Amino acid sequence: MQIILLSGGSGKRLWPLSNDIWSKQFIKLFKDKDGNYESMVHRVYHQILSANPDAKVTIATSHTQVSAIRNQLGDAVSICVEPCRRDTFPAIALAAAYLHDEKGVDKNECVVVCPVDPYVDGSYYEAVNKLEALVHQGTANLTLVGIEPTVPSKKYGYIIPESRESVSPVKEFKEKPDREKAEQYISQGALWNAGVFAFRLGYMLDKAHSMLDFSDYRDLYSQYDTLTKISFDYAVVEKETRIQVLRYAGEWRDVGSWNMMSEVMADKSKGNVTLDETCENVNAVNELDIPILIMGCKDMVVAASTDGILVSDKERSGQMKPYVEAISTDVHFAEKSYGTYTVIDAQPGSLTIKNVLRAGHKMSYHWHEHKDEVWTIVSGRGKTIVDGMEQIVRPGDVVTIAAGCKHMIIAETNLSLIEVQIGKELSLRDKNVCDTGALAKEGL
Repeated sequence: MQIILLSGGSGKRLWPLSNDIWSKQFIKLFKDKDGNYESMVHRVYHQILSANPDAKVTIATSHTQVSAIRNQLGDAVSICVEPCRRDTFPAIALAAAYLHDEKGVDKNECVVVCPVDPYVDGSYYEAVNKLEALVHQGTANLTLVGIEPTVPSKKYGYIIPESRESVSPVKEFKEKPDREKAEQYISQGALWNAGVFAFRLGYMLDKAHSMLDFSDYRDLYSQYDTLTKISFDYAVVEKETRIQVLRYAGEWRDVGSWNMMSEVMADKSKGNVTLDETCENVNAVNELDIPILIMGCKDMVVAASTDGILVSDKERSGQMKPYVEAISTDVHFAEKSYGTYTVIDAQPGSLTIKNVLRAGHKMSYHWHEHKDEVWTIVSGRGKTIVDGMEQIVRPGDVVTIAAGCKHMIIAETNLSLIEVQIGKELSLRDKNVCDTGALAKEGL
């Protein structure tokens, strides 16, 4: 069975810990069996493999999230990169073409598409495993997972099945209703739409080719930015006549706001936080190097990072998106393939960044057109390469890099460095990665 995990999100709903690069699925607020903090993508990935060690997982994501995924799951994880965001139908079509044309997956194999961000227990992915047999029975072209509602929620779309059996043909779909209509739907046996779709790979390829003009994966990738933004539900699901749903009654939560996240995060507080004895139902996360003291507060969430500080009533936190969109700031934290990147100071003409590299990892060999850089090694041991010249670096060493010089650093141990960028034009886009043969050409 092939599983496509859709990893998207704009990073607005769990601000300031999330941003356009660092979406909610990468925030480490859960704990694994050994008590170590883990993210949602890490939790989901290992839940899938625990339920089905033979499952093949591919993560469909934007290029801005690849580094974070590599950092958290390793270099071996399969990733289908979207050149830009075009909603779920183009993303699934591209991933299907990737599986067939690049990975050699047979058209008769079962593919299950899942969102990367539900909070569930192990029984959820045991239910997902049942989809493979249902797909191969051939009684339906599409099989969905429907969640038995716990409340008449207005946040979810509803699936109306023809019966209350564990597997039932789908009668119709309903958009997000008001509370009264949600109660009516539930009385009819309706289910929340979990955004899980199962099908034969060939079915999806046929759908994609009927709606998009492309020859293969690489052709589709090259024209991806021209595709119309449309969801998989609108493009395929609601037009399919042979469709069924598998009923699931276990734990399932959409942690789409701080209010919901506070219910499932491992600890009441994380980081340098002190809650006095009068606080009630307060959660706090502090990623700054300064203490936070909270006193006499009730039903609140406090979150602090280099991108900003949030102090909010829990219920009100679900309404933060328009306010966050009005706050125009550059991203100050990101996970890279080599480690982490944190902006610690920004001034006209200079930018100061703390880079942390994991042992055995490296930055890409690259150069900048408009800015000079000064690296100061704070801890660890590594090797720099600047225009082909190698240098072993240790704490206290300073490396000066002029605009136009090709450069990189390789961490032999865990390594921390302070990077100061200097120039009139300091843009993240001013980065030119050298081709993979550049080091070989220089004899390195």
